[in-house]
Amino acid sequence: MRIGIVCYPTFGGSGVLATELGKALADEGHQVHFITYQQPVRLNEFNANIFYHEVRVPTYPLFDYPPYEVALASTMVDVIINHDLDLLHVHYAIPHASAAYMAKQIVKQKTGRNIPVITTLHGTDITLVGKDKTYEPVVTFSINESDAITAVSQNLKDETYKSFAIHKDIEVIYNFVDVTRFNKKPIAPFRKVIAPNGEKVLIHASNFRKVKRVDDVVTIFAAVRKEMPAKLLLVGDGPERPAIEELVRVLGVDDDVRFLGKQEQMEDILAVSDVFLLPSEYESFGLAALEAMAARVVVISTNAGGLSEINIQNKTGFLADVGDVAAMSKFAIDLLHDDAKMATMKEAAYQQAVRFDITNIIPIYEKLYSRFCRMTLNE
Repeated sequence: MRIGIVCYPTFGGSGVLATELGKALADEGHQVHFITYQQPVRLNEFNANIFYHEVRVPTYPLFDYPPYEVALASTMVDVIINHDLDLLHVHYAIPHASAAYMAKQIVKQKTGRNIPVITTLHGTDITLVGKDKTYEPVVTFSINESDAITAVSQNLKDETYKSFAIHKDIEVIYNFVDVTRFNKKPIAPFRKVIAPNGEKVLIHASNFRKVKRVDDVVTIFAAVRKEMPAKLLLVGDGPERPAIEELVRVLGVDDDVRFLGKQEQMEDILAVSDVFLLPSEYESFGLAALEAMAARVVVISTNAGGLSEINIQNKTGFLADVGDVAAMSKFAIDLLHDDAKMATMKEAAYQQAVRFDITNIIPIYEKLYSRFCRMTLNE
């Protein structure tokens, strides 16, 4: 198949999932065309079946905000026609689903082909941005006009039906992880640099937005640090980082916290970690948590959104109510004091991640695609 994938090219979950999906499909022999405004961060290896098409947005004095959606739709049309795509798979509803609808109508008018559009909903495109009255009518319309709709968790599916007048079936296809990539032995010298005296290592990775509650991560770590030697790795960057840096200093744990910024090789960092903290207000799925589990890291998270669909209480990790840093701190302290339980839970986390291995999920997408390939104008 010749598949067009439209996504955000950044470190966010939707972009990571879309890029890894495209790479896996290319490995299966499909021709994959990425359409976005810059090369996706995880598109870092050569594959003869992968093509990248940059969306160029002209700037004119007339526009305070360049019309990206129009440029995106035009680029989609160009790629569909000139590369004879079989379908478009767009990730994140805004603005990709609406741009895809526009491209679909133009291609139909120009060629008589009815290019199928599959829309995958990822989270804040539904739970936050999509609910804004400025966008809601277009989001609802473009989702309903998609030929197929998928969501990355049952929770997100339920939230979509609750928030929008969607009259089509939404299929849950869970996010996935490449277990082979993340299941690796820790690099001893790296662990030694991070924790030179055998300290426990806690980790958090996010885009440092308020919804991630990174301040709770630091508060939990400060409680752990009072009980035992420990280090905290903060991976990522975003608008909350200056406030978090200040909080680290105020709580007096700055000598034990490392800000690592954005990182592509998460498997090496996770391999030397013991506990992954994810106290988010909402996670449609929790891809970062799943990657941690694949690396045999125990997850302590909130019981928010779709997290309970992957993180099993007292088996793969622990869950607590949003904002309950006391409970999450106690979970972490008790676990880090119990090496036997830690070992058991690390293995359970890994086994849970295997359920979501990329080799189990890719065939589900291929089956979905095959239902829509080569639709005619009358379909």
